Parts: sequence; structure tokens; C-alpha cells
Amino acid sequence: MKPILVVGAGLTGAVLARSLAEAGLQVDIIDERGHAAGNCHSEADPETGVMVHLHGPHVFHTAREHIWRFVNRFGAFRPYILRVKTTALGRVFSLPLNLSTVNQLFGQNFRPAEAESFVKSLADKSITAPANFEEQALALMGEKLYFTFFHGYTKKQWGREPKELPAGILRRLPVRFSYDDNYFDHQYQGLPEGGYTRLVENMLDHPGVSLRLGQAYDRGMKGGFGQVFYTGSLDRYFEYQYGRLPYRTLDFEWFTEAGDHQGCAVMNYAGLEAPHTRVIEHKHFTYWEKFERTVCSRELPRECLEGDIPYYPVRFAAENPRLEQYLELARAEKNITFAGRLGTFRYLDMDQAIGEALAAAELFLRGR
Repeated sequence: MKPILVVGAGLTGAVLARSLAEAGLQVDIIDERGHAAGNCHSEADPETGVMVHLHGPHVFHTAREHIWRFVNRFGAFRPYILRVKTTALGRVFSLPLNLSTVNQLFGQNFRPAEAESFVKSLADKSITAPANFEEQALALMGEKLYFTFFHGYTKKQWGREPKELPAGILRRLPVRFSYDDNYFDHQYQGLPEGGYTRLVENMLDHPGVSLRLGQAYDRGMKGGFGQVFYTGSLDRYFEYQYGRLPYRTLDFEWFTEAGDHQGCAVMNYAGLEAPHTRVIEHKHFTYWEKFERTVCSRELPRECLEGDIPYYPVRFAAENPRLEQYLELARAEKNITFAGRLGTFRYLDMDQAIGEALAAAELFLRGR
């Protein structure tokens, strides 16, 4: 059988390559960047020695044991619980919104049931059929919680008024009526001790895998392979035949200083007075190491333009009239599988990307 080509050495591509190689296939994997791991790429900052997440923070979390076992094959994971803070109204609050957040904002000492009853009393009961994100939020939590924590952040993140976003984004009341400030609720959580790039490099370290960095995909390559797994942008593959699919990208403002900048790994900025959505202080991810200096990055979301790195697919129905056109083209392709966040134009957490890559490899192997 001809070798397999995997386009993109990010997490999805690496899992596909490893799974197919372990099944006895020869796999070529290419990436136009000069490093593996895609947007999970992490490296030591040359000035401070801090391991930095170049494209924003990634904390691994999953409820699926087989995925946790899979990633632990390629590197030791340190336990890590993400605890996010947010600056709002000139004060610092705990996220996700929880009993501490409610009590602090309203100057109360509620017990769980009291807080739940209180928040329900704030809800705008005149909104019986929410037509957009803002109406949905007001119907769930009322004005104070919504405008303090959600309105400004949402507007900055998506570059749109919350009234222009679909109500379905906010499916349930995003408040915990306990003091639990664990950002995720999954059983397995951690960070790879050597960073994500080393983890992915270990994944690709197999005699059946040939990695070529600095190599962009050309559709003329397809004929030399028995199957192509494409994890790049769906619209790019088809040379933007119907125009570009909408993404949000990020600009990063990096700075270093002595000591500790904010006392936590992630500080959100909920209001519009700050142009950024959050500040990441990277040394707090490697709590087992000590550093005299710190390195931080501010994140400023904006529309993704030509030449930018796409981060967040904008899947609001009103803004995706061309998505179905691209999906139709993809379905008509032979001997190619579109995978990953970019290839399927969907936001995927790391464990979801791994799970889908494992399933895609298994499906392909069964069909041989």
C-alpha cells in the first residue's frame, strides 16, 4: 500500500500518525511551521527560562480514561488544577462564577441554597423566549451578573455585540452554588512536564513516521499517497473558492518583569476599559519550578485576516453561508479525510481532538 500523508503536526495530526504507524503503515507527516505541536507549541523563554505557551494557555483535561492513558504514554504529566481569576469593577473575582463570586459581588454571606434563590430572583422574567445571547443571559442571571462578567468579555472575544450572538451559546446558568473554583470539572487534569512540543515529538518518534517540518501541502502531493489526512484550514485546502471562513485570531503583547506579576496563571479582564481579554503569567503553569523573573502575555482578539493564525472558528449560522459549500466539496473528495479544529471548522478541546483522531484512524484501518 502507498504511504499515508498527514498534513499538520499538531495534536490531531500527531495522534493520527502515531495510531496509523502502530498499525504497521508508513506515515509521512508534514507541517509548514518549523516546529511540531501546532498551536499547543511551548518552549522555554530565552530570557527567563519560563516554559511559555506561545499561542495561549493549554491545560489538558478529560473525563475519558483511555485518552488520559494515551497521552501519558508520551510524557509524564504533573497534576494541575486551573483556577482562573477575573478583574471587574476594579476588583478581582473567582471564576467560574461560584458562591464566592456571588457573595463578594453582592456583599453577602449566602449559603448555597440562599445564593441560588437570590440569583434566580435577579433573572429578567419578562424574557420568555430569548432571541440572542444577551437576552438569554438576562433571563438566567439578571443585569448585575451579566454586565459585570459577561457583556464586555463576550464583546471583546467575538468582536460583536452580544445581542448579535445566538442565545444557544449560553445553554444553562453559568454559576456554581459552591466554593468550587476548579475551572474544569473533568477527573483527569494536568500539564506535560516537558511541555506540549516535547510530548508531540515523543508521539511522532516511531520508525513508521517520517516528519518533515517547513513543508507546506500542495494538492499535487495527493497522488503519491494512499490516503491523506488533512488538518489544515478547510477553506484553504480549496483555495478559498467560496471566500474565507470566519475566524477570530489573537494578538499577543509579551512582557517580562521581576518577581510575580498577578499571582495566578490566568487573569481575565471582564470590562471594556481593558482592550485585552486576559493576561497569562506562564510561570504559574510550572509550579514545580522557581524563577526570579516572570513572563506574561496579554491576549487581544480580532478578526482573522490573510496571513493570520486562525484560532476560534466563528460558527454562528448567520455568518457561515459558505460553510456548507465547503463541506459539500469535502464530501466529494476521494481518499482524503478532513480532521481537527481547522479541517472540520469546529472548536475542539485537546481531548476531543485526540478522541476524534483516534476514531478516524480506527475507522480508516477497519475499512482497508
